[in-house]
Amino acid sequence: MNLHKATGTIGGLTLVSRVAGFAREMLMSRVLGAGFYTDAFYVSFRLPNTFRRLFGEGAFSAGFVPLYSQRLQGPNGETEARNFSEEVLAVFLPTLIVFTVVFEVLMGPFIFAITGWHGDKLAFGTFLTRITFPYLLLISLVSLFSGILNSISRFTAAAFAPALLNLAMLTALIFVRTGGAITATAVAVAVTVGGVLQLILLLTACKRAGIVLKVRRPRLTPGVRQFIRVVLPATLGAGVYQVSVFIDTFFLTRIGTGAVSWFNYADRLNQLPLGVIGAALGTAILPQVSRHVDIGEADKAARVQGQAAELAMFLCLPAALALCASALPLVSAIFEAGRFNARDAHFTALTLSIVALGLPAYVLVKVLTPGFYSRRDTATPVKTALAVLVVNVALNFALIPPFGIGGLAAAVAISSWLNCAILYVILHRRGFFRVEGWLASRIARQLIAAAAMVVALVAIRTALSGWFVGSFGHRVLGIAAIVGGGMLVYFPLVWILGGTDKEGFRSLLRRRRPYTDAA
Repeated sequence: MNLHKATGTIGGLTLVSRVAGFAREMLMSRVLGAGFYTDAFYVSFRLPNTFRRLFGEGAFSAGFVPLYSQRLQGPNGETEARNFSEEVLAVFLPTLIVFTVVFEVLMGPFIFAITGWHGDKLAFGTFLTRITFPYLLLISLVSLFSGILNSISRFTAAAFAPALLNLAMLTALIFVRTGGAITATAVAVAVTVGGVLQLILLLTACKRAGIVLKVRRPRLTPGVRQFIRVVLPATLGAGVYQVSVFIDTFFLTRIGTGAVSWFNYADRLNQLPLGVIGAALGTAILPQVSRHVDIGEADKAARVQGQAAELAMFLCLPAALALCASALPLVSAIFEAGRFNARDAHFTALTLSIVALGLPAYVLVKVLTPGFYSRRDTATPVKTALAVLVVNVALNFALIPPFGIGGLAAAVAISSWLNCAILYVILHRRGFFRVEGWLASRIARQLIAAAAMVVALVAIRTALSGWFVGSFGHRVLGIAAIVGGGMLVYFPLVWILGGTDKEGFRSLLRRRRPYTDAA
């Protein structure tokens, strides 16, 4: 499997989803603004998303993909892998159903605990979250089928599935534009509808790949026990991180009305490169690193991680610095209209400019963790996440009182870099991965090109300062000038300086397809 091709496929389709999500947030800002109803929706959306990351994407992929890939290497690979999948599904499905029902019953006290809301606020927040929470069940099943397809290098359906959620939410915003409680409720319903559409897509893709799983009676087979032993530490590790998400929500709801919305609008811009690059790289390299480790090719596994780190920095450094340098013009041009005013734009931009500084670290974590997961070591990232959580909480208490939402954003960025540093040091000491001379040299050249890009962006935003809050045409031209100007400076310069693997990118233009990505 060619890393650049796999990343290009996943990243390209993820970009489609992110652009749809971007359009969703633009419309959300105009229809709902940054008031209580928007805060209530984002809390209701954050909860199933948080548990999705806990049970679904991160922990599940960390445990399932290496074990599924391991069975594919056996003499009866496809049969063993299918049996393993059915055994896991038989235990996974009823567990999710019970968890969802319990939370539906206890939703009111839980929302109160993390938000401190009372009265009508608490009632409406609980109502919306009960509507969105079934999305957890649906998207966790999507994660299972995505893991199967990714293990056999079929990335298309899983990468495109998130776009269906965004399209469902966009539809609700387009047809229910009254604002307030009615629109917030419509968008919440669209979340669950989007989960249904995603599951249908993944089931169809698996069927086309010749994979149809039967629902068995739940049994703790040896394969399930092995899966639990691997996935439980990963779940605890993801749980530690998700506790920090709840803590962030706790603080955001106490900063003041609108803070949850400011953070989410900023995070949407930050997630555009983060989702496209980080998710694509993490998904692409885990099966490949696992295969190299399973057959004793540790040097090749490290080489894959090195190539992924180079590609991550090649794309993340300019994205992070561009978001930091151009936060206010971008936020103003994209969101400032309708019920989203200049004050909202100011605090959203402040949050974005700080959170974006942690973007490269967050993506590098996606590159480093397969070094543990491929060796069935999910305990080490748990310990790392626990240490980072303690630091994150301490930073929140120290930075939020004097700096408000900017302090919370700084705590997020610092914690990301700390997590990245600890994981790298551990891999380096164990001899699994280290930054070699060629990689350090390329990253240094990328930094030089990115610094030149920042100078150009500052000049552009100064020259076109009035365009970003002007007419629609001026806003479009302003964004195009920032994005296009930054790309025209960075990419040619980094190519000239030798800051990337030129042969790897040339392979993207070739017609040969060394892996299967059909849905």
